Amino acid sequence: MIIEKEKGAIIMFLIPWVIFILIIAVLVTSIFEFIKGKKLHVQFEMRDSRFSSELFMTLLVIYIIVIIGFGLIYFILSFQGIILVEYGELRQTSIIGSIIHSIYFSGVTLLTIGYGDITPIGIGRLIAVLEALIGYVLPTAFVMKLFQTRERGRDK
Repeated sequence: MIIEKEKGAIIMFLIPWVIFILIIAVLVTSIFEFIKGKKLHVQFEMRDSRFSSELFMTLLVIYIIVIIGFGLIYFILSFQGIILVEYGELRQTSIIGSIIHSIYFSGVTLLTIGYGDITPIGIGRLIAVLEALIGYVLPTAFVMKLFQTRERGRDK
């Protein structure tokens, strides 16, 4: 009976970390495919304008994937005791409330430097810095990709 409880505890400990690794893999793959220039399966008509709807939609999808992915990472880490603190206080929230806080914090961290209303604890700080760095690098990659696409169009 005790061995079964220990196996159950080990499985419950490993499940969030396996999900965490899968989310990281999806995030890294999405970002690298964007930078390498993988095409979307949906084709948009490219006109000779300065705005590329294909690149814009790709960037938008990447941002949404990163926000939701990091939000899920913060949510999963909350099961391991690494939580987000709101206004310097530990607050008990429901699972839905925790998901909402995690995705909100992820979006604010990616798109700005944060408002300071929610603060990560422990390794969550390192993850937040990594997310903020991605938030700064993505627009640069978008502009570089736009110029690269224009250059290829001129060469043809």
